[in-house]
Amino acid sequence: MAFDAFALVLAMLALGYAFQRFRVLPGDAPQVLNLVILYVCLPAAVLRYAPRLALEPALLGVVAVPWLLLLATVVLVGACARWLGFRRDEHAVLLLTVALSNTSYLGYPLVRALVGEAGLPYAVVYDQFGAFVILSTFGLWVLARYGGEHTPGAREIAVRILRFPPLWALLVGFSVMPAEPPHWIAGGLQKLSDALLPLAMLTIGLSVRLALPRDELRPLAVGLLLKLALMPLLALALLPLLGLQGVMAQATLLEAAMPSMVTAGALAIAQGLAPRLAAAMVGYGVLLSMATLPLWAMLARSLFA
Repeated sequence: MAFDAFALVLAMLALGYAFQRFRVLPGDAPQVLNLVILYVCLPAAVLRYAPRLALEPALLGVVAVPWLLLLATVVLVGACARWLGFRRDEHAVLLLTVALSNTSYLGYPLVRALVGEAGLPYAVVYDQFGAFVILSTFGLWVLARYGGEHTPGAREIAVRILRFPPLWALLVGFSVMPAEPPHWIAGGLQKLSDALLPLAMLTIGLSVRLALPRDELRPLAVGLLLKLALMPLLALALLPLLGLQGVMAQATLLEAAMPSMVTAGALAIAQGLAPRLAAAMVGYGVLLSMATLPLWAMLARSLFA
């Protein structure tokens, strides 16, 4: 399963990038596909796997990991920015792209491939209560402080969270959705959630930019090292301290090892915050993660089998 999934990931990434280079699809194709994923595939995946989750105190540990990594990101990126003399916009981009991981579009299908279906409910918890809320709070704050926007108020943040379709799917999944729904419902949700991997990879391929920012190689190297190596190492150290074991620990570690969130890079670019660096963090992060994620998965299996 893992080999098949990775082959499909690479094929769809390459196809999306080829479509981008040769302008095969309309310019708004990534936005349209993104809406399909956001309103159809992600909610279907959440509805399929969230009801299987047994609510237990250990889930608080899964939720705690992305928030503790956020704290580490603020400290480490700030220290590197001061020590190496990064510009203000480079500092902002690293805060966004190191703190925010691709825990849904890439995370759900790859956790399923590398950990198994039993790991997907924990990936949903990590993503919904971690990455998404961090994007809607800390992410908005970074954009406001460094991009010249108004500082978002509590109402604006709450509205943004409440308008997120997968969150409503999570609420339904935790409340009225049975763990084993009727076959026709389960089959439909499975087919829609299975479409997440190819559509997400095609969208990422259509969106990523691989132009190397030569005058920003140092912040790029620092960002990739933090995102793909140090943050997973910190998560690995946190797992036993938080009492996470087995599949729960494996899924949490793999989510922490995901590359930068595409949306984080896109928001930085839209605000004019070091756009080449933001694009490179996302593009090269996705490519490098195709080598690092299997290694983290192997380590997780050996430690938390």
